[in-house]
Amino acid sequence: MRILKSAVLPWIIPATVLLLWQLLPNISAISSSTLPPPSKVLQAALDLTRTGELQNGILVSLRRIGIGFAIGACTGLLLGFLVGMSRTAEGLIDSTLQMVRVVPHLALVPLMIAWFGIGEEPKVILVALGTLFPVYLNTVNGIKNVDWRLIQLGQSYGLNRLELVRDIVLMGAMPSILTGIRYALGVAWLTLVIAETINAKDGVGYIAQNAREMLRNDRVILAILIYALAGLAADQITRVIEQRVLKWHSSYQPLEKR
Repeated sequence: MRILKSAVLPWIIPATVLLLWQLLPNISAISSSTLPPPSKVLQAALDLTRTGELQNGILVSLRRIGIGFAIGACTGLLLGFLVGMSRTAEGLIDSTLQMVRVVPHLALVPLMIAWFGIGEEPKVILVALGTLFPVYLNTVNGIKNVDWRLIQLGQSYGLNRLELVRDIVLMGAMPSILTGIRYALGVAWLTLVIAETINAKDGVGYIAQNAREMLRNDRVILAILIYALAGLAADQITRVIEQRVLKWHSSYQPLEKR
């Protein structure tokens, strides 16, 4: 019963919204051309699937988000560990990163296009910039909040520096790091939405942009739903990783075991 409840509850609100959305043109003055019902959006998805445009757009967007996120997250983790573990690195790096962080990365779109053209580079770099700072900040915060008595205990057991970082610092900071990664994934998809609607020649954003010019609201909504589902899938994957990596943590155990 509990498993059935956990499986059904998350879908109650989405199913209700879809039902009301489908009925809306019949019970209101909103026309189906202004707000296409789910049936028309599904038909648009089938049409684009038959031509191969939808599959290609999704694969292109996934490639961009994958490369940009990997670069940004790895850079954020590396800088976060440097700053979190070293006062010298903190004094040398942190203030500069904080100045760069407050500059909205989406405001750099014109410069990215001027510097790198309209190819893949500006899109990937923008995603990397959007990803870097959430991971960096949460990594530093997680390391700073590790109980240093645990580190002293590890030293008393003869752990070397690498073992201390791997077994104590990394595991202690992992909840905060994974929170940063979850947040960074959301920012990455938001960044990609903007990047792909500016001088894009493919991808989900290009489908939306092209549909807007042709007044195909059904395809615009389809693109929005793809972004939303992709973001949800990424978040769910991160949740599963959290449950597995942090199964030792009391906050990630079932209530009856706490």
